[in-house]
Amino acid sequence: MTVIGTVGLPGSGKSEAATVARELGFPVVTMGDVIRQACRDRGLDPATHHGEVAKALREENGPDAIAQASLPMIEDHLDDSDTVVVDGIRSDVEVERFVEAFGDEFVLVEITAPDEERAERLDLRGRDASAEEGGESIDERDERELGFGMGEAMEMADVTVHNDDTLDAFHEQIRTLLTEGVETVRSDGATESAAEPTTESPTESTPDS
Repeated sequence: MTVIGTVGLPGSGKSEAATVARELGFPVVTMGDVIRQACRDRGLDPATHHGEVAKALREENGPDAIAQASLPMIEDHLDDSDTVVVDGIRSDVEVERFVEAFGDEFVLVEITAPDEERAERLDLRGRDASAEEGGESIDERDERELGFGMGEAMEMADVTVHNDDTLDAFHEQIRTLLTEGVETVRSDGATESAAEPTTESPTESTPDS
């Protein structure tokens, strides 16, 4: 049994990692979906009230409220799958809750990306309203997420994956991590399969395939 959680600032690539996991057949529990459903239950638009409701849920039910609501879904998936991916952890308290529930079987993966690329991805994604449409700017979103304790959560990560190359390269890193294990992620955040090939000796030749 393995529960793999992802943590990272908005636009870093968590949703893309979840997409790869689903394509490989791994169940994914998206913590943001808990918040979006809570918005709808309160008659609010998730595109403009996501942050407000996320804060309210934590104030009403404790800082680990979203993690608590996600646990039954994770446990249900573990009945049928050896690995479950949890998309979108946002605080050290949530990390602690999952460690308490799953012990050493819980692995936290930090996903990072340059600020400019994160901003572009959020604009292209179009899931949340922009600042001009009554939503939050990326700086405001970062501030909100870090206020929940995301910075502390990222510091607790077991491994880091850098999403600063092509989308295909990032997908390959995530595929390798999920299929071959987190130990394949090198200290520089790249996966072993993404490492540069070694240069062959001039006296050696590669047979045709």
